[in-house]
Amino acid sequence: MVVGVLSHAEDDYTKMVRADFVAIGELLERAGAQQWTEPDLVEAGDTEFEMWGYSGLHTVRRLAAHLAAGGRLPEPLDEAQRATDDPLLSDVYKALPGDHPGPFDHLIHHSDREGYYVPVDFAHVIVDRKAPGGYLGSSVRLLAETRRLAKALGLPEDLDPHSEEVFDATDAEEPATEGWQRYGVESYVCLQLLQAAKLSIATGAAIAFI
Repeated sequence: MVVGVLSHAEDDYTKMVRADFVAIGELLERAGAQQWTEPDLVEAGDTEFEMWGYSGLHTVRRLAAHLAAGGRLPEPLDEAQRATDDPLLSDVYKALPGDHPGPFDHLIHHSDREGYYVPVDFAHVIVDRKAPGGYLGSSVRLLAETRRLAKALGLPEDLDPHSEEVFDATDAEEPATEGWQRYGVESYVCLQLLQAAKLSIATGAAIAFI
């Protein structure tokens, strides 16, 4: 995950990204959303955010799907389980976002390997073949949704995802008995999403999955 993708792009890739942003501008206009332009340069200490591979993002989405459906977190995954095998999450992935936005639509309904979140507030995830990755999300909504998830976890949003405390939770052989430490990988990814969304809103740059 990168905020300020044009700051990192090579020439050929820059052309592709700029074409993506033209398509995004058209999608935002069609949706009646605020117009937006990606800045050419983002000056920040850290603009790249790790996701614990594709699997890490799915673990966070699994928690969100259960919270949306039943108002409570599921039991932590064990080593033999994959988040994508969760029946509830699988059903949510198969469905498109509804007419009435759910509490975690922008977090859940997005490609795990490409596409963008833009710092524009719109309620409905934009689902369109012209959107890179098929979905366009709002980093404003992503921040609100990850904050909601962090609150359910009891996770301080200013906690450094690279701190020893977090890595101890991710490397634990057995989950902790209570608190956010029960969900080490999920908490790590949630913190990365929080930081990326905040930087996107502060700088006006999109979050890019690359």
